[in-house]
Amino acid sequence: MTELRATAKTADAFRTISEAADEIGVPQHVLRFWETKFSFVRPMKRAGGRRFYRPQDIAVLRGVRTLLHDEGYTIKGVQRLHKEQGVRRLMVANQPGAEIVDLPAPSPEVVPFELEEEIGGPEPMLDREALQALREELLEAKFKLDAVLQRID
Repeated sequence: MTELRATAKTADAFRTISEAADEIGVPQHVLRFWETKFSFVRPMKRAGGRRFYRPQDIAVLRGVRTLLHDEGYTIKGVQRLHKEQGVRRLMVANQPGAEIVDLPAPSPEVVPFELEEEIGGPEPMLDREALQALREELLEAKFKLDAVLQRID
């Protein structure tokens, strides 16, 4: 019989909705609700609608939680803050004394999809469907590798 051990995920690992909710300190339904209220909360979704949160998603969600629960912002207030100051402001909301550095916008060829609406300008000349398919293949390969590594440990 094989013994399965719980292993801690690395900081750059994707999180399921239950792992993200536990890490942020809110119920899963709150994360789903925030997706409906905040356009910048967009976890990856696999076939069947299963959500996977990237490290940057977790950082943004921590900031949203801090603003809503600790600093007394309303949902509209967080939406306005995002519109006026961008997602970087939300990511540092839970880091006291953190300074927001205004980074130059990357060239259109290397703009991550999440930043397109924030920096404005032309859309990258990329085949989104092909990139999404590649992203899903890579994520599936990562999950398979993680499963093999868990069995080895």
